[in-house]
Amino acid sequence: MPPSLEQRQDRQAQHRLAVLRYAEEITGNVARTCRYYGISRPTFYKWLRRYQDEGLAGLRDRSSAPHHSPNATHADIINKIAYLRQNYHFDPVKIQMHLKRYHDITITSSAIYNILVRLGLNRLPASQHHTRREKRWKRYEKPLPGNQLQIDVKFIEPIGLPEPAAATAPITGTLPKQRRRAKYYQFTAIDDCTRLRVLRIYPRCDQKTAIQFLDYVLERLPFRVEVIQTDHGAEFQTEFHWHVLDKNIAHTYIKPASPHLNGKVERSHRIDVEGFYRMLEGVVIDDTGVFNDKLREWEDYYNYHRPHGALDGQTPYERLKQKTQTQA
Repeated sequence: MPPSLEQRQDRQAQHRLAVLRYAEEITGNVARTCRYYGISRPTFYKWLRRYQDEGLAGLRDRSSAPHHSPNATHADIINKIAYLRQNYHFDPVKIQMHLKRYHDITITSSAIYNILVRLGLNRLPASQHHTRREKRWKRYEKPLPGNQLQIDVKFIEPIGLPEPAAATAPITGTLPKQRRRAKYYQFTAIDDCTRLRVLRIYPRCDQKTAIQFLDYVLERLPFRVEVIQTDHGAEFQTEFHWHVLDKNIAHTYIKPASPHLNGKVERSHRIDVEGFYRMLEGVVIDDTGVFNDKLREWEDYYNYHRPHGALDGQTPYERLKQKTQTQA
């Protein structure tokens, strides 16, 4: 087992004491002692003064940290950085954007990373690790709002009353009917250009529900949609396809087994898990209306307040305003 810090400091103090005794008892000459041990005379006299004032404890190493650090990051800023990391899993760049936007705090992403290292928060959860660059796909973006809308469905783990525990012994008689936990599906639409999203929770996942969601999306979006892109899920088949065409909108399918081609909506679902559903842990929701109210609050935060890394720190709504003004 390697020696502890305390043991290493004790050994170092004993070594320095041996140097002082060598000069006093063997050579009687400071210069010769310093040449023998390879140290400078100022260092020798510094050790001697410390030993005379404090004894053996004075020969231990002392902290080299400055007594006053005027440029050190304020504790309040460090607390904000830790909160954003622990609760939202923001990376240093996203933390930098958030602090600048909402707290008017200017700090470099490298300084934020160093703070995260000191706090032991520099490692992301496994779900957020970056894929090696050679395996990542090239990012693209449609030039105008509504050029393409990606739609996908996310299955939500059952939320509500827990399943009854299994009986440990046979029970006779009629058991009361247990209420099963509700299952929900999040339908998500995201604009390729602005990242503006529309979210809705449904208790079923079929073509009828997908059609209802499409109509809801078209009512909510402030621009015309030209193309809708989906995967080959059963909910996006014939009836949904023809409903889209009836709306005078093109419908395209991504290549099978290629979810990265719907990358923006897939990535947004990861953000939902990290920033919304993780906050609901332990919360019982067994009502679609209540669920949609909470989801609408999250949608508003995402669209109007959350800075987006791929948009250079803009929110989706700010990007929409920028694109609209450019067109005008």
